Amino acid sequence: MARALFFLLLVVCQPAAAFCFDAAGAKYHIDPLLIKAIVIGESDLVPTAININRNKKTGREISRDYGLTQVNSSHIPELIREGVITDKSELLTRPCLNVQIGTRILASHFQVCGISWNCLGSYNAGFRQDRHETRESYANRIYGIYKRLLRQERGIVL
Repeated sequence: MARALFFLLLVVCQPAAAFCFDAAGAKYHIDPLLIKAIVIGESDLVPTAININRNKKTGREISRDYGLTQVNSSHIPELIREGVITDKSELLTRPCLNVQIGTRILASHFQVCGISWNCLGSYNAGFRQDRHETRESYANRIYGIYKRLLRQERGIVL
């Protein structure tokens, strides 16, 4: 019975997830498959994923990333102030909202540094000059996922 429920949820949730990517993509003019690639790279499609970012030298917690798009805790005060969320828990319990927020953040990065793979890398590594290699590594990883999705879901080979 539990196994049947799992497969039913898998079948029912997939179209909902696709809808989330499509809606965010339409709102922010970003390819939904690119959004999906980021979500796979960030959380492996796990809506309740949490990552703790630590200082490499001291091990002290610096920030946390939440949900499908791994929204960084630094964004939470602004999101609450704007009424987008009322509490950080919504980043874990409302997956489509999390996708919208992550896509909004990515779109704001594209406005700052232009639509490029290096700029996409800033979604993960920020804008600091000394983070160029980290941005490039992240962008390459997401590009690999994106190419695979294009081939699997659209039959496009790059």
